[in-house]
Amino acid sequence: MGDAEKGKKLFQKLCAQCHSIDKGGKSKTGPNLHGIFGKKAGQILGFNFSDALKMMGITWNDDTLNLYLEDPKKLIPGTKKNFAGVKNKEDRKDIIAFLKEMVK
Repeated sequence: MGDAEKGKKLFQKLCAQCHSIDKGGKSKTGPNLHGIFGKKAGQILGFNFSDALKMMGITWNDDTLNLYLEDPKKLIPGTKKNFAGVKNKEDRKDIIAFLKEMVK
């Protein structure tokens, strides 16, 4: 389990420019991530996801989000996401812990 406080700082630094996390918040360049856990990828209404992401059929959980954060283009070839990934495993755990904390 990661450290949500560290994850909050990492999210602000690496993710917040493209993603909002507030319940009912608007999507930015990337979709709003509130309540992402347990949802199928590419299903947020009103956001234009790549066909590659919609076709993957993955459900977001600790494992799938970890793989995606590590290297989005490796997990989902053809994704529109222009992000190299978070290479540090502990940083990914921390970001995931923060995202989980946000939906409590």
